Amino acid sequence: MEIKSVGIVGAGQMGNGIAHVFGLAGYDVRIYDISPDAITVAIGTIERNLGRQMARGVIKAADKTRTLGKINPVERLADIGDTDLVIEAATERETIKTAIFEDLLPHLRPHTILTSNTSSISITRLASRTDRPERFMGFHFMNPVPMMQLVELIRGIATDRVTYDVLHSVVDSIGKTATTAEDFPGFIVNRILMPMINEAVYTLYEGVGSVQSIDTSLKLGTNHPMGPLELADFIGLDTCLAIMNVLHDGLADTKYRPCPLLTKYVEAGWLGRKTQRGFYDYRGDVPVPTR
Repeated sequence: MEIKSVGIVGAGQMGNGIAHVFGLAGYDVRIYDISPDAITVAIGTIERNLGRQMARGVIKAADKTRTLGKINPVERLADIGDTDLVIEAATERETIKTAIFEDLLPHLRPHTILTSNTSSISITRLASRTDRPERFMGFHFMNPVPMMQLVELIRGIATDRVTYDVLHSVVDSIGKTATTAEDFPGFIVNRILMPMINEAVYTLYEGVGSVQSIDTSLKLGTNHPMGPLELADFIGLDTCLAIMNVLHDGLADTKYRPCPLLTKYVEAGWLGRKTQRGFYDYRGDVPVPTR
């Protein structure tokens, strides 16, 4: 089947980035969020990011205009159903994702492919709550979506080959690279990345180094563009904790136990950049370490 229209559920950091790349690639995009304000912010973010691409010579003014014309906010979740491909990009909580799919099912076309941008939750389990597990896959984009090249494709136990082939072609069409991951907690990227971030938090928790010394050590010692604590703030500490809990629960290995300090920051509501405080305080002109 040919994918021409894409529905995106969730207009946050991931959802607006996904809408951006699909609109730029010429797909008809519908985007929905439970919060109308989030949609307004998302469209503004997309416009600014397209402007940055234009300033760098990556796209032309006509591309920006055409892309914005391809992205259409909708007021009802049901309006997402009349598309060829649905990408759920809501909060990393299984109960929320399951509820979204249940509400969508009556409005889907028979051929619509369902996907989740989950970074760690079982695709097989999510698919089993729908009426089309054979046309359900994990479609995991990296953040920030317009800049990052990778998309993880995760097949559930019931996903058919046609669905996989179609989505692999879709990834090619938006100019990104697909890798295939098996449906185990964290898939590939977060199975490796999140324990590293968690270990950095333990290093801070145990007083081995300060926020600044840990991040500087990893940036200069391993040539990472961001230190692990800075990256955690960028991802969102609540998301990091949720993924660590999925790894810990799903793999039953103590090496995946979330650091108590990570839990404490999330309990305080210090979730990183999106709340202006995490391992760094972003309320001033320059980020300042909070420990």
